[in-house]
Amino acid sequence: MTKELSDIVAEHIRAVNAFDTDAILATFAQDAYVNDNRREIAGIVAIRRWVEKEIVGDKVTIEVRDVIDHYGDTIVRGAYDGEYDKTNLPKELILTNYFSVRNGKIVSLAIIFNQPSPY
Repeated sequence: MTKELSDIVAEHIRAVNAFDTDAILATFAQDAYVNDNRREIAGIVAIRRWVEKEIVGDKVTIEVRDVIDHYGDTIVRGAYDGEYDKTNLPKELILTNYFSVRNGKIVSLAIIFNQPSPY
């Protein structure tokens, strides 16, 4: 089911696109975890370091392409851009973000470079 981007996930995307470290961190629970590129980043202190270096530091932006509600979790597919190393990446990098939100905060976020399925 497709839905509009709203609530804390919308705020997260806005904060990423504004390069606002504090606003990004405000979207996460203190004990949240992120899986980015098969790396587990656990807790707000580690998430801050990741955001400062790899999100805000690399000036990452996300252009939302699709939003899906899946049993209360939010799946966002977006075109990523920024000043990160783009070696061996497609010209248009589409990543899928799997958000779990509890009590108005992101408790988990998995960012995956999915491949098309033959099914």
